[in-house]
Amino acid sequence: MRSDFAAVDAIVSHYFDRGAQPAISYGVVSGGVLVHSAGFGARGDGRPAPDADTVFRIASMSKSFTASAVLLLRDEGRLALDDPAEKYVPELAGWPSVTPDSDRVTIRHLLTMTAGFPTDDPWGDRQQGLPLDAFGALLAGGVRFNWAPGTRFEYSNLGYAILGRIVAAAAQAEYAGFVATRLLAPLGMARTGYDAAGFDPGELATGYRRGPAGWAELPFDPYGAFAPMGGVFSSVSDLARWVAGFAAAFPPGGGSDADGTHPLRRASRREMQQPQAVTGWRSPDRLPGGPPGSPAYYGFGLFVDEDPVLGRVVSHSGGYPGFGSNMRWHPATGLGVIALGNGTYAPMSVLAGLVLEALLPRPASYHVALSPADPDSPSAPSATPVPPAGAPWPETLAAASEVSRLLANWDDAAADALFSENVALDAPYQERRRALELIRQRIGDFRADDTRAPESDTPAHRRWWLTGPRGTVQAQILLNPERPPRVQSLALAVPPASDSVLATVLTDVVTWLNTGAAQWPGGMRVAPGTDEGLLRRRLLMAAAWAGTCRTGAYRAGDGAASVSVELAGEHATVVLSLLVNPGTGEIRQADVAL
Repeated sequence: MRSDFAAVDAIVSHYFDRGAQPAISYGVVSGGVLVHSAGFGARGDGRPAPDADTVFRIASMSKSFTASAVLLLRDEGRLALDDPAEKYVPELAGWPSVTPDSDRVTIRHLLTMTAGFPTDDPWGDRQQGLPLDAFGALLAGGVRFNWAPGTRFEYSNLGYAILGRIVAAAAQAEYAGFVATRLLAPLGMARTGYDAAGFDPGELATGYRRGPAGWAELPFDPYGAFAPMGGVFSSVSDLARWVAGFAAAFPPGGGSDADGTHPLRRASRREMQQPQAVTGWRSPDRLPGGPPGSPAYYGFGLFVDEDPVLGRVVSHSGGYPGFGSNMRWHPATGLGVIALGNGTYAPMSVLAGLVLEALLPRPASYHVALSPADPDSPSAPSATPVPPAGAPWPETLAAASEVSRLLANWDDAAADALFSENVALDAPYQERRRALELIRQRIGDFRADDTRAPESDTPAHRRWWLTGPRGTVQAQILLNPERPPRVQSLALAVPPASDSVLATVLTDVVTWLNTGAAQWPGGMRVAPGTDEGLLRRRLLMAAAWAGTCRTGAYRAGDGAASVSVELAGEHATVVLSLLVNPGTGEIRQADVAL
């Protein structure tokens, strides 16, 4: 391990300066202990910077705690991974088979996210405090499936909420109490739990969402039925123990836990870190000339990535209203990184990856291995769509039509009938109406673009384009797994105003790409901490691949600091994504994808 913590502190400081969260707390684990930690920003309004003991909500990192509880019960003979879930959750017994020949949903399906449920971010986040009896009623009413169980991975919070119910039934104990007694207490994780009220307010980081007026404080959701998927609060110091426990499981037969008190067998901890289900492909849309991509996998409550340069890296992210988090470690060296932020869906996985790469020694030779990546990172969806894989539900098509009508003539009552409750919480209707106004101002009165066919990545997803006299923007929705399903996510690309800093930078970048000049123009500034050489090489590779290009449809962006836009070239169409400082025009990030 490289021991220059000043260098990685600088990496985190530069990342913090990008402003995606009011505070960051991070730490480095080596040899089974926390060897370095630091905090930046403020844990709350007018409060000091966070330290290693400051408690954050860690969201989906909680899934590793639930998976550990399941394996603990498996090791004690109180359940089997191939048991049908309905054995422990009788509300599932009435569910019809997805197809006449499909399996019933098993515990293993839920652990590996292959139960067939549709992705339920961000709806699932807002179910955190759902009462147990209300969750039982939801399950008894049935849910929608995208796939037959055991046939395909799709990230699901619902599945881990059901696992919490299974833990309670098999243990004959309340879920959070079982985790606290059987996992947290033996590891000495005193600053970890499921209830914000259980922590000293001075040690608890406040969660924030960035709105038009700046950072707005968010209340903590109460403990409820979805806590097993994202309800844990913890600190860098406690998570260092958690990470160290997984790292200590390697190599088999060649080591032991630092203190010998870990409640879960080393073999079971290794099992959690083995590829169990293929999630997709790592960097499937990379441009020619880079290292090859590799398949991505999910284990039990953890992602497992065989990085082409670093080897195996195990991780999990968390994204939630008010918070973002990531933990990752390198089993071969036992080195780990934890990064916690207090902004909505703060992209901590990117930061933790940068820190881990900076600390790990580079191997002497290049190698390629099979493995997975982290779907929670970055916080924004990929600019390029996954190849279509399933016909949309009839409800998805109907919802897309309803949303198109809503976009043409917004009505809050109609929106309430169409959307699940989280939509107005994630971005108030007033902000959504303002985004629509900006789109109309910038592309003119729009209609559905009948020259481009709508697309669906999954049965619960729909993407289409809105076109006006001055441009085209992308719209997309995602339905939740309820019966009947409702729209849980609406995303609209807001193009930059023609006289904005963002539009100027976009024009300058495209002009430079079309000149074929290798030298970076002195007039285009890059933010401190951004690798200008890497950025330039990436953009030049895209220019060589696409040829002379012009801007096309806008895929994503807020219209002020971020934009993703198609560049239609002589030979290919690529997608350029820019993140800039709207005050200074400095480029903070630039990515190109096919």
